[in-house]
Amino acid sequence: MTIINHLAVFLSNNSHSEVLVQQLLSGNAKVPFTDFSGLKGVLFSTTTLQEFIVEEAKHQHTAVLENTSRTLQSMSSGERKKALLAYLLLQQPDFIILDNPFDNLDVASQQLLLQQLIAISHHTAIIQFVNRQAEQLPFITNTITIKNNVDTKPSNNEAFSGNIPPPLKQYTNDGNTLVEFKNITVKYEDRTIVKDINWVINGGEFWQLVGPNGAGKTTLLTMINGDNPKAYGQDLFLFGKRKGSGETVWDIKEKIGYLTPAMTDLFTTRHTLEHMIVSGFLDSIGLYKLPTNSQLQLANKWLIVIKLQHLKHTPFCKLSLGQQRMALLARAMVKHPPLLILDEPNAGLDDHNVAIVSALINKIAAESTTAILYVSHRTEKDITPQYVYELQPTNTGSIGFVRKL
Repeated sequence: MTIINHLAVFLSNNSHSEVLVQQLLSGNAKVPFTDFSGLKGVLFSTTTLQEFIVEEAKHQHTAVLENTSRTLQSMSSGERKKALLAYLLLQQPDFIILDNPFDNLDVASQQLLLQQLIAISHHTAIIQFVNRQAEQLPFITNTITIKNNVDTKPSNNEAFSGNIPPPLKQYTNDGNTLVEFKNITVKYEDRTIVKDINWVINGGEFWQLVGPNGAGKTTLLTMINGDNPKAYGQDLFLFGKRKGSGETVWDIKEKIGYLTPAMTDLFTTRHTLEHMIVSGFLDSIGLYKLPTNSQLQLANKWLIVIKLQHLKHTPFCKLSLGQQRMALLARAMVKHPPLLILDEPNAGLDDHNVAIVSALINKIAAESTTAILYVSHRTEKDITPQYVYELQPTNTGSIGFVRKL
């Protein structure tokens, strides 16, 4: 019986995993990966999936979905990863690189993927890139750690300097209610996504939105941030006004700070860290207007708080992943919006940086009047929302429940 060697590679967010991936896939693996040199490998990662989604958008077709009329764009995270894994296995690789495979999956989808990987491990070698100790696959016993020489900060409030700075202006709102769904139902053709949603978010509250992949979390988020036309004609109230009563999308976005890991790819080499944070005042990707002195001063105060002021002229894309995530938080909060939406803010981070970003989220909750809507499949022990809004799928669309913690 042939013994198949599997390997877990523990990385920090300062490790250059893309270099390791290229060496392995090119057949030129270096120590300690020489056992895989000359073998055929494939990459199972969010980056691979995103490349196929871009291909689909350009050509209305992708090789991942040859025998179905569905699109990757229309699928949940779990469905996308299942389709990608099936496609990669058709290539008959000698080994599969798994780059944080469980990111953005609900508990049920994680368990399903785990069972698939266990079955694959009987005939194909697996190299798992791991950021978090708890996610090491149970059948992998060989491990290595890729270390770096970058000084890191302590994973608590010592990572910050002083309190968060006050806003340049205070937003006004009719009453304390920021978001109110009244019996909201959303359908796409014959499929009901959510049904009879009733949910109120008040100023200063800290919410977590949970639910399995495909339950409708993204639908609710796009209705809140003004991007979903299904919000029109329904009893949805945003910042004291009924949706469709004369406000523009930009009127809504002005009062919302938003962070999603996907935003990282939008800031190119032209964008310095300082300019990226200033762009939060304008809700723009990049800085295309001259900032005011007061905006620059406030952005630099945020950089002092997160102890990145020495990097303010550094291109954002050159920062470590943990530094980028803290900077995106500062960008989202620089205008002190009434509502801050955090969509999987810790995705892809190692344990050390999860602790730092979680501490910054708690700091914002404690030192501002901004309401926070935190969206994640994962329950982080260091993040403590006051309330949970849970979507539960049914045959007639997902329904919602409120839990007070």
